[in-house]
Amino acid sequence: MNILWDFDGTLFNTYPAYTDIFYEVLEQQRPTEEILQHLKISFTHAVKYFNLTELQIEEIFRREESLQPEQTPPFPDLENILRTAEKNVIMTHKPRREVIQILQHYHWESYFVDIVAGDDGFPRKPDPASYLHLHHRNRIDFIIGDREIDILPGKALGIKTCLFQNETPGADFYLTNYRDFFNVIPLKK
Repeated sequence: MNILWDFDGTLFNTYPAYTDIFYEVLEQQRPTEEILQHLKISFTHAVKYFNLTELQIEEIFRREESLQPEQTPPFPDLENILRTAEKNVIMTHKPRREVIQILQHYHWESYFVDIVAGDDGFPRKPDPASYLHLHHRNRIDFIIGDREIDILPGKALGIKTCLFQNETPGADFYLTNYRDFFNVIPLKK
């Protein structure tokens, strides 16, 4: 099975660190639960919802860049799936340098044969251009993301999708933890 993975919130548990950054930039004026709820829709949505200024957005990016890989750990039980897949690819809006830094820190760079990162010039999700690019190069069978915008391009391309820790209608499969992957997802023979 060739799997396209979202990065933040799907491969790596980045939301606690990102929520803390928003909380501090918002000067602790909004509850972390509310921040997380809107970040899980999309960064752009959260920026609009909280009416952030350009200075606040720049500060968020500055703080995100200073995060250490230990602050954004991989989800438990995920590595076995990566080992089992024929090909793993990543589509993320995160800058390539940050993606590579985290993958190298966890010694996971060998699991991924292709990456489209935020600085590669593709339109933002849910535009399917980056997914189409990865599909042409790697014949994607399955897409896993934690937000609806992660699976919409796959739905548009007719590829099976899975939402991780998100029950928004529209995905083909749903997972709350990766230890159940092989029980929930029918592997392509």
